[in-house]
Amino acid sequence: MEERQLILFVKNKELGKVKTRLAKTIGDEKALFIYKALLQHTRKVAEKVEALRKVYYSTFIDSNDEFEGDSFEKRIQVQEDLGIKMYSAFKDSFGERADKVILIGSDCYEINEDIIEDAFIALEDNDYVIGPAHDGGYYLIGMRALNKSIFENMVWSTEDVMLDTILDIKEQKKSYFLLPTLTDVDHEKDLGELKNFL
Repeated sequence: MEERQLILFVKNKELGKVKTRLAKTIGDEKALFIYKALLQHTRKVAEKVEALRKVYYSTFIDSNDEFEGDSFEKRIQVQEDLGIKMYSAFKDSFGERADKVILIGSDCYEINEDIIEDAFIALEDNDYVIGPAHDGGYYLIGMRALNKSIFENMVWSTEDVMLDTILDIKEQKKSYFLLPTLTDVDHEKDLGELKNFL
């Protein structure tokens, strides 16, 4: 299934460096605990997807973590802004003969394997697939051919990211498919079922 590749972007589990907006109200230790729960969920979901799976870490490869074994390749994100990080990961995959590539983060507790499978199916008839987040960003983006422009000149972590991405796709006269809108866990109000972990 190497023609189908699933990229996971994760942050290394370091106290005070993950879920910093969430930490402002629940503290660094609880924010780290929540992030670990998100990572566990993301791993379980990804393992059920038939694809070549890759984990891209923010700063260093963690050789002894949730993503052990043969289920995931491990790599490091390039040290640039988020757009270049994502573009570089897509470029790696398309350079390795993938023809459908999907990237997800590790902040969405509502994501499941069916949504990711639907994303791969959508790429059979569309150039792009996007999973909108309630905050105006996206929890998933996928494409079937490499394109740098949708990652350029973007102000990340704002409420206009998804809209600006769609406008760029339309400007190119390309097709896209929107998945269900889900919640990224960035603030205490986003926790939902994760409150039970605290």
